[in-house]
Parts: sequence; C-alpha cells; structure tokens
Amino acid sequence: MTITIYPAIDMRAGNCVRLLQGDYNQETIYGDSPFEMAQRFSTEGAKWIHMVDLDGAKDGKRVNDRFVIEAATKLKVNIQIGGGIRTEEDILHYLENDVARVIIGSIAVSNPAFAIDMIKKYGKHIAVGIDAKDGFVATHGWLDTSETRATELGKRFAEAGADTFIFTDIATDGTLSGPNLAAVSEMALVTGKNVIASGGVSSLADLQALNTVAVEGAIVGKALYENRFTLPQALEVVMV
Repeated sequence: MTITIYPAIDMRAGNCVRLLQGDYNQETIYGDSPFEMAQRFSTEGAKWIHMVDLDGAKDGKRVNDRFVIEAATKLKVNIQIGGGIRTEEDILHYLENDVARVIIGSIAVSNPAFAIDMIKKYGKHIAVGIDAKDGFVATHGWLDTSETRATELGKRFAEAGADTFIFTDIATDGTLSGPNLAAVSEMALVTGKNVIASGGVSSLADLQALNTVAVEGAIVGKALYENRFTLPQALEVVMV
C-alpha cells in the first residue's frame, strides 16, 4: 500500500513552530508565515497539509484560523486542521471555508455525545484526533492526561462511524526518535479504520516502515524542518 504524507504546520502566535513532546516551553520557530509554508508544501507535491492551532488547543478556542482559511481557499491542496475546535460553529467555520477535514480531539473525551453527533452529521469531513501518553488519552494541548485508554476511545468512535483517526504518541513527537509502530498498528487494528500516524518520523526509513503497516498516512514535521529529507523524497519513497 501507499501511505499519504501529511507535512505539518503547527502554529503559535502566527509562527510556524515545533514543540518537543507537546511542551509549550520547548518551542522552535521555523517561520513566520504559515501560508508561505503551506504554499511551499503544495508546490513540492503535497496532496494534504496537516495544520494545528497550538494556541487554540491550549486556550480552547480558535486563534490562528485565518492562516488555515487562507491556505484552504488559495491553494490547491487539502487542509486538515486541529486545535481549539470545541463547537459545531468551529467545525462549520472551517468547512464553509474550503477546509477538507476538521479534527476533534479534547472535545471527543470531554463530550463524546457531541463528538459522535458531529461524526454522524459531517462524516468524512471529521477526523478524531487521539493523542496518547503512556497509552492514555491526553487532552487540551497535551497538558492533561485522562483515564481513558487510547485504544478504547478509538474503538468507541469507530463503532460510532468515525472513518479517520489521527494517532499521536506524545513520547515520540518532536523527538526524531522514530514512530511508535506498535502503538499505531494497534490503533489501526482495533478501529479497523483509516489511521494517520503522527510523531517521531526522522528518516525515510521510518516512512518505509510505516508504509508496511496498516496505516493510511504519516504526519511529518520536524524532520522536514530540520532537513533530514525533503518532501519530494518522502513522497517518492512511499510510492512503492
């Protein structure tokens, strides 16, 4: 199978940044224009771009949404957005402005009934973001850890009709230490749905490894920003 590569643009205070294991105090800035970064990825061949409103995730409301909408409306690329999405109004705000997929994360834990309603209402335009720390779901910009196991949450929403899951292993995110193949494979097995792996990709070999397990895609961030490989190289290596 061929996985989809999702170059990542994490936004904080209007900048393109990366956090180490979700720590807001360990931030590296890689650019001051999310749109220009999205434009670059689009030009290099991306079919999808993964954008995250880090301020929104922390504050519980949309903060950097104007950059997301600018990319969605001006570029010929699919945009998926997560962070700060708590209401149906938030979801519609993005979907009505050409965003292809909206990721619900923290609200899926705090208000599962609402999340299920949104899944049934908007179908493939909704993805469930599951961020795991030691196997348990982390919420609110990874500042809190719940008592819900990640696989339990995945199974619950798969049974409710969710089609796409974005699974992040916080221990590997931003570390360039390699993805947690066992954990993401387990999530794909338990849900039986499209699972996008996030966290830890450091090399083309990591992408080749993910290409051999049952995942739909891989989100790549720091490795691109640190020039471990280029997006065109990543796209080429999974086309086998």
